[in-house]
Amino acid sequence: MPATTIREEGDDRFKPTHCPDNRRRGSGDGSRTAGVCPGAADKRPARRAGGRQDRYYEKGNVRIRYTEIGAGFPLLATPGGGLNSRIAVWANAVINIPEEFKNDFRVITMDQRNAAGGESTGPVPVDDPWGAFADDQLGLMDHLGIRQFFFFGNCIGGPFAMKLMERAPQRVVAALLSQPVGHRPEQPDYMFNSGRDVWAKEFRERRRDVPMETIEKYLHSLYRVQPDFVYSVSRDFAKSCQTPMLVLPDDVTAHPLQVSIDIASLAPNAEITVFPWKDPPELKARTINRARTFLKRHLPA
Repeated sequence: MPATTIREEGDDRFKPTHCPDNRRRGSGDGSRTAGVCPGAADKRPARRAGGRQDRYYEKGNVRIRYTEIGAGFPLLATPGGGLNSRIAVWANAVINIPEEFKNDFRVITMDQRNAAGGESTGPVPVDDPWGAFADDQLGLMDHLGIRQFFFFGNCIGGPFAMKLMERAPQRVVAALLSQPVGHRPEQPDYMFNSGRDVWAKEFRERRRDVPMETIEKYLHSLYRVQPDFVYSVSRDFAKSCQTPMLVLPDDVTAHPLQVSIDIASLAPNAEITVFPWKDPPELKARTINRARTFLKRHLPA
C-alpha cells in the first residue's frame, strides 16, 4: 500500500503527516489493526525551536509524539538512549539518521513510550514490554497509512528491530541495526540496573502513581525473562528470520560486540560492517554510505 503524505510547500524540515483515511490495515502478523485517525490524535502540530513541527498519534491510553522529514520509501528510525529513546537524541547521535537520510527516504521518528524528556506516554506494560514497543511502532505506521517500510534502530533499536521482524515479517523490508543493545553474561544485570537507576528515577519524578514494584516487574520482563542475545527475541528466531539486515557493531557494556557478531552469524540474510567504523571520519562516511546503499538495494520493485 503506497504511503500518502500531505506536505508544506518549500519546507524541507521535519514535517507533520496527516492520516489519509480510517481504513483498517493488516499488521503483517495475521491480525487486523485499525489505522486510527481520531480528531484528538491529529491536532494542529506544536511548533518547536528551529521550526520542527511535531504530531501526536493516539490509540487508547497510548500517546506517541512523532515527526518526519524527507520523501520516498518510508524509513522508521528509532534513536538510542535505552528506555529514554526520543527524538531529541538524534542531535548528538553517532549517525543523525533524519539529517543523513532525508534526501533518500521518508524518515519517520518518534519518542518511545515513557522516555524521559520525550512526550510519548502510556501504561507500563509488565507482561510483554517488547511487544508493547512493537505495537506502538506498528500502530504509528498504520496511522500514517504505511504498509511496508525500512527500519533503523540504534542502541535499544536493535532489540526493537528484531521484535518488529518477528511480529510483522512482511512489513519490515530491510533493517539497519546500529550498536545493538544485548546481554553481557559477565555483567548480567547491567541493563536492569541501568533501567532502575537511571530511567526509573526520572520516570517516577513524573509518574508518582506508578509504584516501584510495577517498574521492577517491567524491567524484569525486559531484561531477565530472556537473559540472552538481544532480549526481545530468541536465537532460534534469528536463525529463521529472512529479513535482510545490516549490523553496525559496537563494543561497550550495553552494546556487546559479540551480540552484533551473533546477529550477523545467525540471521541468514544479515551482513556486518567492519569494526571499529566510527573513526577516522572517512571510514565512518563510507560506513554510512554502505548503509544507504544497502537500503536502496532492497527497495521493493
